[in-house]
Amino acid sequence: QVQLVESGGGLVQPGESLKLSCAASGSIFSLNTMGWYRQAPDKQRELVATMHSAGRTNYADSVKGRFTISRANVANTVYLQMNSLKPEDTAVYYCNLVTLTKNYWGQGTQVTVSS
Repeated sequence: QVQLVESGGGLVQPGESLKLSCAASGSIFSLNTMGWYRQAPDKQRELVATMHSAGRTNYADSVKGRFTISRANVANTVYLQMNSLKPEDTAVYYCNLVTLTKNYWGQGTQVTVSS
């Protein structure tokens, strides 16, 4: 049984920063992709950033240059450093882990950017 536990969400003002963390526990295949997706009210869930265990990254165009994904493979933990936050970044952020055969989701953490 794999569990993903997110932390670090909250309320910030435009231009400020937040760092999200997600720790995966359980039996996890070493070759995997961990990442972040988000879902705003009345919108579909969308990719924010992903990172393969070998280091390859992928970002949504809307966050390039502002968000940075990183991970600690030994700890099965992935981070999302979010800088220069905008109101349109407001959403529930979900941690995701994908292996060759499985797809896991965290429970989500709310990020609200508002003045």
